Amino acid sequence: MIRYQLICDQEHETEAWFASSDAFSQQRKRGLLECPMCNSREINQTLMAPAIKTLKEKKENLQTEPELLNALRKLRDYVKKNAHYVGKNFAEEARKIHLQETQARDIYGETSCQEAKELYEEGIPVTLLPCSPEDMN
Repeated sequence: MIRYQLICDQEHETEAWFASSDAFSQQRKRGLLECPMCNSREINQTLMAPAIKTLKEKKENLQTEPELLNALRKLRDYVKKNAHYVGKNFAEEARKIHLQETQARDIYGETSCQEAKELYEEGIPVTLLPCSPEDMN
């Protein structure tokens, strides 16, 4: 993925992600790019500085990593304390609750990405709970 800084003929600037430089060129040529502020389709790239992190920024990111891991642990602890674990039956239980075939309650469990996508497409609210480093051991 490539991030480009874009400018329209009215000098509005924005940025967008593209799969490749060819993808940008093809979308521009086909008139698929549009300024979100004025709807102009005259879009060009502007000069953009590379995102190079300084040593100080790298150290700051390392300092925030433990905070993020701690927040993740707290979230997981909260879910485990306040929701019912349904194991590999998550998709089935979520559908039953959605269809009011069983008592409404907060649940968590395991499901495949495909099943989670299907639940979402059916209008059943689901959220992925990321694994903590401890879960991977």
